[in-house]
Amino acid sequence: MSAVYRMPSLGADMEAGTLIEWVKQPGERFAKGDVIAVVETQKGAIEVEVFHDGVMGRPLVETGQRVPVGTPMAEVELVDVQRAAAAAPGGEPPAERRAPTRTAAVRTLPGATSPPEPAGARSITVPRRLRASPAARRQAQQLGLALADLAGSGPDGAIVLRDVVSAGGRAAPVRPPAERPAPRRGPNLDAMRGAIAAAMSRSKREIPHYYLSHTIDLTRATDWVAGHNAVRPPERRILLGVLLIKAVAVTLRNYPQLNGFDREGRFEPATGIHVGSATAIRGGGLVAPAIHDADRLELDVLMDRLRDLVARVRAGTLRSSELADPTVTVSSLGERGVDRLYGVIYPPQVAIVGFGTPSPRPWVVDGQVVPRTLVTATLAADHRHSDGHRGALFLAQVGQRLQEPDTL
Repeated sequence: MSAVYRMPSLGADMEAGTLIEWVKQPGERFAKGDVIAVVETQKGAIEVEVFHDGVMGRPLVETGQRVPVGTPMAEVELVDVQRAAAAAPGGEPPAERRAPTRTAAVRTLPGATSPPEPAGARSITVPRRLRASPAARRQAQQLGLALADLAGSGPDGAIVLRDVVSAGGRAAPVRPPAERPAPRRGPNLDAMRGAIAAAMSRSKREIPHYYLSHTIDLTRATDWVAGHNAVRPPERRILLGVLLIKAVAVTLRNYPQLNGFDREGRFEPATGIHVGSATAIRGGGLVAPAIHDADRLELDVLMDRLRDLVARVRAGTLRSSELADPTVTVSSLGERGVDRLYGVIYPPQVAIVGFGTPSPRPWVVDGQVVPRTLVTATLAADHRHSDGHRGALFLAQVGQRLQEPDTL
């Protein structure tokens, strides 16, 4: 089936993007989860994924071109995997049409439509192509290294950034040609500030916020984290913030009206719980990429995902699904010393949860005043889709779950 791939929306604060690189070339196959292009936004260079199997067709946008969200970027030929499997002996897709196995999450292809089919689209031959991540390709170009000379340590032998960095230590760096400067990797902080301001102004103007706060005793949670980490090497330890994210995610199963989107005044429940973890960018700015299905992840896996996201936020190598998919946002000030924070909802989401800095305070336990580690949790939610009663029950249940950290 012929279709058009369009410039995706990577958040309410994005109006346009600049194409940096076509990762897939005409005639090349892609599988759902593959990166098809690298697009620069005010948040930095974003790896844009595709979410169907198919074949790359004719590009409609040139590298360096800035286009609005929704603009057709390339013709693609989508592959009906189920139909191909049914037609093949033994129910398997024929070898020349079988897509490689991927572990990336599956999402709906942004903006796929059905224009007239390009002539000859079904007879394209697929060239063999060296597998390498966009970040690895950019780094290799900067260092003047040939990808064919490198050994890949990524999935299916793909060359990843660490392979290039390791090889770069053994080679003299070569500056890219002056007429083709390397794309800026980091975010445009001035543009980001403007985009954030516009999105938050729209949120406060259009969304009827209500705010709640709740004090939670974290003593059991902090003791559990300390005991858990005591027998682990530093690289395998977890942070208290992971428990906060998991407690919110699991609790949202019982409060679906806080996990979804406002679509022109109507509530659209999310099909999964994808927590956007608010992460500060060095130099200023904020981004909240999604941790997909956070309620179903074990704490160690959740910690790995969070650590990976923070590293890639700082490196400017996020993926499109991580920016487009959050169903709720969790923001924590960690050790910043602020007692509580009241967030502004990021549209089209309908809620944001905040945590202040955990600190020792006097607390009444069994009729006695004792020192306990407390944190103030807050909720800002859209009054069109929930109310203070449900919001209060939600925060109370988050607190209850944190009293039993070994069950998270």
